[in-house]
Amino acid sequence: MVRVTRALLREYGRFMDDLRIYVRGGAGGMGHARLGGEGGKGGDVWLVAQEKITLKRIKDRYPRKRFTAGVGANSSVAALRGGKGKDCEVNVPPGISVTTDDGKVFGELNQTGDRLLVAQGGIGGCLATHFLPSKGQRHMIHLDLKLIADVGLVGFPNAGKSSLLTKISHATPQIADYAFTTIKPELGIVKYADFKQITVADLPGLIEGAHANKGRGHKFLKHVERTKQLLFVVDVSGFQLSSTTPFRTAFETVVLLAKELELYKEELRTKPALLAVNKMDLPSAQEKLNEFMEQLQSPQDYMHTLSKKMIPQITVKFKEIIPISAHTGEGIEELIMCLRKVLDEEAEKKIEDYQRQQLRGLRLSEI
Repeated sequence: MVRVTRALLREYGRFMDDLRIYVRGGAGGMGHARLGGEGGKGGDVWLVAQEKITLKRIKDRYPRKRFTAGVGANSSVAALRGGKGKDCEVNVPPGISVTTDDGKVFGELNQTGDRLLVAQGGIGGCLATHFLPSKGQRHMIHLDLKLIADVGLVGFPNAGKSSLLTKISHATPQIADYAFTTIKPELGIVKYADFKQITVADLPGLIEGAHANKGRGHKFLKHVERTKQLLFVVDVSGFQLSSTTPFRTAFETVVLLAKELELYKEELRTKPALLAVNKMDLPSAQEKLNEFMEQLQSPQDYMHTLSKKMIPQITVKFKEIIPISAHTGEGIEELIMCLRKVLDEEAEKKIEDYQRQQLRGLRLSEI
């Protein structure tokens, strides 16, 4: 077990979801005082979202992690207005949020082709600056990758999320019978008969205390932010991380997962959520499922098993609850259709909300 765990940690080290780099805009060019010429503006540094780019690849290709734009051309007799310095474009993967060391938010790049200016070039020398150029902006910035997926699988380690992803999509995540098998986010694609496709992200398993960055807490939770809906996956028989940690029933597991999401960011409570009750092929699974469903119908009657600090302020209301077996395939087709149904309903709701806002705006403009 120790050898396996160390191997997993080495593998995790090959995946990067954050990178700190230095960016600097080019200095402006010198003005020509005698002839009143203006120096060229320094080049800018842009981040550009591109497919097939990873943060690890950026680090390997540019080990110094420094990106500098070109200097503006000096004004001269031949060219009184100096040319602009060459821009520097840094290709990054989609799903990047960009911040400075002091916490200033530059913006996000969510789709391929998105561009973000992170360091402006300096102004060329001109009359207003006594023909002296200015330096370009310089920043240490953080590139923070957050997966963008339609569905995010949420569950404690060994709940069967990787096996489920394999069943419903064409992904091939690493699977084994021990906790923390998923050491990096895995994306799968579910394809429907009408050619509709949805992306499903299997994320590293949560543990109690993840909101406080215990385990890989924040590395997991930040990816949840970018998913449109959540699919809770729980073992119908319950869960125990190790012999030194308490055993949690399926009901307690759901409550604790909801609390971890709430403590990390309250907005996560508003995401549409489904519940897949896994491992229904095991002995006594139906009996345990019946008890679990009763607890979900009257959750307040069963909260006494947990301390107050573990109880979420708002109980999760699941759009659908589907018993499944990722091993035998039981309930998988129903789950696949439910994922599509909830996504379509949410998309229609957003369209209706937008139309109502537009109509309200028109009415106000007529007053």
